[in-house]
Amino acid sequence: MANIRSNLHYWLVAHPTITNFEWKPHHTWGASPLFLSTTLLTYLLLTFTLRRRTPTVNPTLLRLLSALHNLTLLLLSLVMAVGCSLSAISQSPHHRWIYCFPPNHTPPRGPVFFWAWIFYFSKLLEFIDTFLIILAGSNRRLSFLHVYHHSIVVVMCYVWLSTSQSLLPVALVTNASVHVLMYAYYLLSALGWRPWWKVLVTNCQIIQFVFSFVVSGRMLYYHFTGSGCSGFSGWCFNAVFNASLLALFINFHFKNYARKEKAKRL
Repeated sequence: MANIRSNLHYWLVAHPTITNFEWKPHHTWGASPLFLSTTLLTYLLLTFTLRRRTPTVNPTLLRLLSALHNLTLLLLSLVMAVGCSLSAISQSPHHRWIYCFPPNHTPPRGPVFFWAWIFYFSKLLEFIDTFLIILAGSNRRLSFLHVYHHSIVVVMCYVWLSTSQSLLPVALVTNASVHVLMYAYYLLSALGWRPWWKVLVTNCQIIQFVFSFVVSGRMLYYHFTGSGCSGFSGWCFNAVFNASLLALFINFHFKNYARKEKAKRL
């Protein structure tokens, strides 16, 4: 067991690539407004173009591609959740650091920010979710919530890294953990078995947004009673985004689950 922990720590925290990571504007891959805006515009252009002119894809091939994509993101989400957790524990000088990075003393480098960068990259991979939905002809699933979520979460990750946002480790681990469950559901569905717990995925997504505001209270306490917390402007952006997602997911839950349950009882 000790050997396993030692290996995990090396490969997920202490590896030179991880410990030497630094987010450098216009130097690190993805660390420029031009990259961010070009990527988002390309995603939106492809989404609306493919929706109007959907190419035909063999259903068996599409299921295989979907299964591989979901398996990749399931495993990546698991590695990110574990890697960032171990990094935060290792890098944290005290428990307060988990909620509040010292202002002006937390440059975006080291293990925690490495995993934030990988998380940023994973959100670009998640664009494939959209294209698989379009290729499957499931335009009903291509909602405003879906496109809005996939677009703005990339901006959020960029803001995290650019501002050294204090709640980054908590948010990353929470979201990656929820995505392990979500991509497990999608993987099983792609393999032909649709689990009964789809509603659990939506519930967990709602819970993560509520949780984000709970832990934000701790950060705000430290911010306003002490010398401040790093990345407060980034937190403000994140809070508005999370509030909008919470409202949209609650609306989605009501339309897809609560209303149907009520109809069954009538």
